[in-house]
Amino acid sequence: MFLFKLLLKNAFRHKLRTLLTMVGLIVSISAFGLLRTIVDAWYAGADGTSNTRLITRSAISLVYPLPLYYAERIKKIEGVAGVTWVNWFGGIYIDRRNFFARMAVDGESYFKIFPEFIVNDEEKAAFMADRQGVILGRKTAQRFGWHVGDTIPLSGTIYPGNWTFNIRGIYTVKDARADETLMLMHWSLLDESVRKRLGSNAANQVGLLMVNIKEPGKASAISREIDALFKNSVAETRTETEKAFQLGVVSMSQAILMAIRAVSFVVILIIMAVMANTMTMTARERLAEYATLKALGFSPAFVVKLLFGESMLIALIGGAIGIGMTFPLAQGFLLQTNNVFKIFEISQTTMVYQGIAALFVGMIAAAWPAWKMSRIDIVQGLRHVA
Repeated sequence: MFLFKLLLKNAFRHKLRTLLTMVGLIVSISAFGLLRTIVDAWYAGADGTSNTRLITRSAISLVYPLPLYYAERIKKIEGVAGVTWVNWFGGIYIDRRNFFARMAVDGESYFKIFPEFIVNDEEKAAFMADRQGVILGRKTAQRFGWHVGDTIPLSGTIYPGNWTFNIRGIYTVKDARADETLMLMHWSLLDESVRKRLGSNAANQVGLLMVNIKEPGKASAISREIDALFKNSVAETRTETEKAFQLGVVSMSQAILMAIRAVSFVVILIIMAVMANTMTMTARERLAEYATLKALGFSPAFVVKLLFGESMLIALIGGAIGIGMTFPLAQGFLLQTNNVFKIFEISQTTMVYQGIAALFVGMIAAAWPAWKMSRIDIVQGLRHVA
């Protein structure tokens, strides 16, 4: 207890210097946590995927569709439990900043392959009965204050025109990592629109085929079999696990993610330099005190404890406040980005890394001055006594 009081008193002997150092540490630790949370949010889609789902898409690019009849041929492959399909709708709700994923699906098969999306039977039946009906994720419904029975006007982009959809249900998820922001509409409605606008040759096209398999261990073999089935056809395919597909999408932003990671570590290095300078100044000012302690018989180890203890105390206080400040900072960031991320939560791992970073800064900042003060010559040190 005596040592703790001594460390606390020493830490705040120069209040302004200590407070400024703590402010820098708080900003750095909270910024480090926010940047790591952004990276985690980018990978959240891959973490919430199922190991029993494959995604089949055009081998050329995502923008090239596949014929709908591919689904029936894939169903006949041994080990396949079911197939559904998805088209990206796009569209704008009032303003482009109001972004959320809008997908056209085959309702009958979609919810069988995505059992993590929970919709009650009454709402699902209402959706199936209404061609303009949609089912919304809970987070998107909360974001815009929508309820079952409301209508959503959208301006078409990929599918031109003014569209109006009726909210027939709101889904929740079993796993917190699953996407709770989608708007699911009827694929048949879009197909009908394409048929009227572009003719029957452009109809019956899908963006992605979702394949449900019975055994995750056969994912690779079934993927190869699907692609072999359509080899040398007018629309060759590329099939991969749902996680691999999501990671492929993330990899398109790999340079950005690397930059964010780099910045997060640079922030920690900067505050480490600032705190090291603070501890060096502190040690230099107390040169005579440490020499006196050694003259009185205190060991060099005691001097080291004083410096390390003071540095770690500042780091712990600043780090704890920094971790706490990450939560309102993350909420503010999410609001500024219009909730563009499907999942944006500060994980326990991020908080552990923040704590480790704070302790690491405290240890490194005290290392050099502690080593110097432990080797100080008593006579030379006492000359600094005023």
